Amino acid sequence: MAGHSHWAGIKHKKALVDNKRGKLWSKLSKQIIVAAKMGGGDPEANARLRTAIADAKAVSLPKDNIARAIKKGTGELDGGNVEEVIYEGYGPAGVAVMCDIMTDNRNRTAPEVRKLFEIHGGKLGATNCVAWMFDRKGLFVFAANGTDEEKLMEIALEAGAEDVRQVADKFEVTCDPDAYSQVTDALETAEIEPDVKEITRIPNNTVDLDASQARKVLKLMEALDDHDDVQNVSANFNISDEVIAEIGEE
Repeated sequence: MAGHSHWAGIKHKKALVDNKRGKLWSKLSKQIIVAAKMGGGDPEANARLRTAIADAKAVSLPKDNIARAIKKGTGELDGGNVEEVIYEGYGPAGVAVMCDIMTDNRNRTAPEVRKLFEIHGGKLGATNCVAWMFDRKGLFVFAANGTDEEKLMEIALEAGAEDVRQVADKFEVTCDPDAYSQVTDALETAEIEPDVKEITRIPNNTVDLDASQARKVLKLMEALDDHDDVQNVSANFNISDEVIAEIGEE
């Protein structure tokens, strides 16, 4: 999920989802399939595939699984009919929501995602109903404590990042999606490890939520994140530190 000043809530939620290893492996396999399908099976010549493989290895996806996913993407094995789709709509409190989907069956995925929106007080919308509120970016987030800002800025900007800035106790690095692999490689070479790294959609403006609204929106976000076909969820809301603390005490 994308956002700026509510990482504490997001990281807690993502940890719950990411601990479901089998589901996470399935999502990463789809990313590899799509990357190989679009750019070929050689990671040296396919930056998107190289990044997908690195992400898969980071969570111990077995080498055999990675190899099968590549072959599915290149057509050497069956099962490569995975396609990318974007669903968008509104959640509680008028929050704009975008879902990056990878599916082998739109007729199954669309009604399932629509139902999740409805159950949690939202509504799936038409194409481009909220897309104009977001910019697609590569995003890296670092703890400010223990991170050398000058070194981070020099390495990131030289590798093609667009911006490095501090938000609360975090440093955020953003880049064009096409520069994501280069920035990732430069940070790894410099042994600077981000807390979060992803290609996501960053909102141009945000809706401030109170505790009641935040609970509802986070439940929708978690339900969407938990769906097998949903790769990334972005929303234009902000939760203050005070609200995060209030929710965390429950």
